[in-house]
Amino acid sequence: MTGKIAIVTGAGSGVGRAAAINLCKNDWTVVLAGRRADALAETASMANSGETLAVPTDVTEPAQVDALFAKVKEKYGRLDLLFNNAGGNVPSTNFGDFTFEMWRKVCAVNLDAMFLCANAAFRMMRDQTPMGGRIINNGSISAHNPRPGSVAYTSTKHAVTGLTKTIALDGRIYDISCCQIDIGNAATPMTERMTKGVPQPDGSTKVEPRMDVDHVGQQVALMAGFPLETSVQFVTIMATKMPWIGRG
Repeated sequence: MTGKIAIVTGAGSGVGRAAAINLCKNDWTVVLAGRRADALAETASMANSGETLAVPTDVTEPAQVDALFAKVKEKYGRLDLLFNNAGGNVPSTNFGDFTFEMWRKVCAVNLDAMFLCANAAFRMMRDQTPMGGRIINNGSISAHNPRPGSVAYTSTKHAVTGLTKTIALDGRIYDISCCQIDIGNAATPMTERMTKGVPQPDGSTKVEPRMDVDHVGQQVALMAGFPLETSVQFVTIMATKMPWIGRG
């Protein structure tokens, strides 16, 4: 086996799809993980003949995460990159009306699943020969400042930053680099609502500019392409005119 092996979670659409396609363009073999086999197959068909392997996976389920990494180890023998991307949200809800069920739904994918995948990748990268690899966590501009009515999403994305820093520190002795990409308003199904107007901190509702999601994919591929002695530790990529600088 030769070449560089990557896993992309949430690879069936949006940022995950863009990252997978760009990694394939840069000669990575990409394992596509996501809940829907048909969406993963569509991503594979868009990868310009790059080598892909679709592994339908619900990353909130520990047994399925274990099976994903076991499949990669069995087929390729090693792992060089995890783009820890899968995430989700619930509709904007004021904190006073936010329920524990809503909280747990967001935490399950944005934090628990991020831990499960990063933990499995870390062990694989630590124990392989030669050891080492890179984990890129998908944070968000919400890892810095909240949107109205976003307690679970904002809290989990702040927690992802702590996860990233801890993995980066604990991974040094094993040549494991852990980085984070914070994205603002990439044009994906998840941000389609912004074209119709979303709540602002001043109580108004405004349409927000978006950017081409392929630019995020290019940035992930750039971060992945550096040698392990170099890390883009944190990067923010966003629509230039979105309300971020001076938000609120």
